[in-house]
Amino acid sequence: MSTTFRPYAPDQSLLLPPDVREWLPEGHLAHHVSDLVDGLDLTAFYAPYEGDGRRNAPYEPRMMVKVLLYAYATGVFSSRQVARKLEEDVAFRLLAAGNFPQHRTLCAFRRRHLEDFQALFVEVVRLAQELGLARLGKLSIDGTKVRANASKHKAMSYDRMQEEEQRLEGEIAALLEQADAVDAAEDACLGAQVRGDELPAELRRREERLAAIRAAKARLEAAARAADDARGRQPGQDRNPKGGPPYKRAYGEPDDKAQSNFTDPESSIMETSSEGYQQCYNAQAAVDAEHQLVVAADLTANASDQGELPVLLDAVKETFDAQPETVLADAGYCNERDLKELEKRGVDGYVAPGREGKQTATRDLEKHPATGRMMEKLATPAGREAYAQRKWLSEAPHGWIKHVLGFRRFSFRGLAKVRYEWDLVCLALNVKRLHVLMAA
Repeated sequence: MSTTFRPYAPDQSLLLPPDVREWLPEGHLAHHVSDLVDGLDLTAFYAPYEGDGRRNAPYEPRMMVKVLLYAYATGVFSSRQVARKLEEDVAFRLLAAGNFPQHRTLCAFRRRHLEDFQALFVEVVRLAQELGLARLGKLSIDGTKVRANASKHKAMSYDRMQEEEQRLEGEIAALLEQADAVDAAEDACLGAQVRGDELPAELRRREERLAAIRAAKARLEAAARAADDARGRQPGQDRNPKGGPPYKRAYGEPDDKAQSNFTDPESSIMETSSEGYQQCYNAQAAVDAEHQLVVAADLTANASDQGELPVLLDAVKETFDAQPETVLADAGYCNERDLKELEKRGVDGYVAPGREGKQTATRDLEKHPATGRMMEKLATPAGREAYAQRKWLSEAPHGWIKHVLGFRRFSFRGLAKVRYEWDLVCLALNVKRLHVLMAA
C-alpha cells in the first residue's frame, strides 16, 4: 500500500492575500513588541520629519522602532544582521510589514534616535508599575563591565607616549631632511616639475600618528590636573600641606602607567570576570526586587562602583518620584559618604563592607561610624538573610543581558552614545521580561 503524503505545491499561487500575523503563534515575542510599541508615545521619533517637505517618503518610525527593539531583545545588534533578518526571519518580516530598510538606514535611524530610546525605557517602567510588576520598594544595585567598541591594543601608556613622541619627532625630522636632499637632487637632474609622492606619504603617516599621540597625552594631562584639583592640590605644590611624604609626580603630570585609547578615548582598561583586562565601560543597573525589571541605569568609564549608589537612587527619585525602602549592593559600593547618605534619606541599606569569603579590611570605626553600623547590621542573621537576596536579584539581569541577549560589546563609541545604548539594552531586556511575566 503506497504512502499518502501531505499536500505540497510550492508553485501554487495563493488565492487570497495571507495574513502575516498568522505566520507566528499567538503569544510570540514579536506580537508582544508590536502591541507594546503601538501603545507608547513616539512623538520624539516623528518630530524630525514634520514639515521637512522631502520627496522620498521615509520609513515609518513606528515600524523602525519595533524592528530595532525586537532585534535587541533577540540578540541581533548589527545593522547588517538586522537587514538580513528582514529578508529571512518571519518575525522580523511581520514587524516590518513588507518594508526592507537597508543597513545604512537602520544604523542612521538608531544613531539619530539613541536619546529617544531612553524616554521609552522610562515609559515601559511606568507601564510595569501600573501593571503591578514594579513597585520600587526594594532595589538591588550592581554593575558589570561591558566591552567598548575598541581594542585594548589600541591603547598606550603615558610613559610609552613620551617615548613614541620623541621617536616620531626624530623620524619626521630625518624624513624632512631626506626629502630636501632628494628634491634638490631631482631638481638638478630632472627639473623642478618632479613631484616625488613617496616621501610625503611617509611623512603624512608619521605626522598623523604623532598628532594622535599628542592628543592622547593632552587628555591624560587634563585628567591628571582635574584629579589634582579635586584633591585640593595647587600648581607647584610638591608636598601635602597637612604632612606626609612628597608627591610622586608633579602637578598635572599623569602616572606613567595611565593609558588612553586611540579608538575610543573615553573608554578605560578594566578587569573583566572572564576575559582578563579589556577596553570597557562600567554599566550600572538598579533592579526592582518585585520581578527583576531594570528601573534605572547609568554608565561610567570608571572601573570602580564608588559613588554610583546615590546616582541611581537620584535617577529613580527624579524619574518616578519614588524612594525605595530597601537597597542592596555589594562591597564595590561601600564607602562612608554613601552609607551616611542612605541613612540621611531613611533608606534601609544592606551594603557589604567587604567581599564575600574574604576578610573585611580593618577600619577606624570612629572615623567611619556609618560603616561600623553597616557591619553590625550585616553580622546579624536578619541582615545576612536580607543581603543574600542581592546576588540573584541584581546579577541575574546582567546575566540575561550577556548570555540570553548576547550583548557583550557596545556598537557606539564615546560615553554619551554608549550610555544611551545601555538604556536601549535595558529597555529590550524589560520588554522581553514583561513578555514572560504577562504570559504567566
